[in-house]
Amino acid sequence: MSAPTGYVRRLAAATMLLALAACSTTDIASVEEPAAAPMIGQTNDPAPGFENVAMGSEEDFILNVGRRIYFKQDSATLDSVAMATLDNQAAWLNRNPSWLLKLQGFADDSGSAAKMETLSQKRADAAMAYLVSKGVDARRMWAKGYGNDREVRDCTERSCKVQNRRVVTNLRTQPDAA
Repeated sequence: MSAPTGYVRRLAAATMLLALAACSTTDIASVEEPAAAPMIGQTNDPAPGFENVAMGSEEDFILNVGRRIYFKQDSATLDSVAMATLDNQAAWLNRNPSWLLKLQGFADDSGSAAKMETLSQKRADAAMAYLVSKGVDARRMWAKGYGNDREVRDCTERSCKVQNRRVVTNLRTQPDAA
């Protein structure tokens, strides 16, 4: 490459860099996106948009406690992960005694409808019994098994079916109508 050609290319590159450096998008960006809430760098910082969730609210329960537990196939036995979630639920519910809760049990499609309905009821009952053992008043809760009527996902893969083998804790302000 000759000296004049290399010089011209370097001069063109420098000109482009100067032009790009002169551009500023900060004014446009500040109009398009709201300012992020200050974070303190902790793993429990709220997700953007959830900074103002009231303690003791349903949103607080869903975001900070968790409302789902999962089961092995054909089992209503609580494992250590399910018990840890239920421990968190019990602590939260004991701090917030005005909430009632409906425990909804579900199953996958690995058996007859009657068998899956019975199993889903056993799962909801197991979660309720565990919460009672942790001090939550049984009069605040009711359990209902839905079998495989309300699948999260309709799938055949084993790793997918686990999403249907669950109990979901739903907060209520009053009992469901009979």
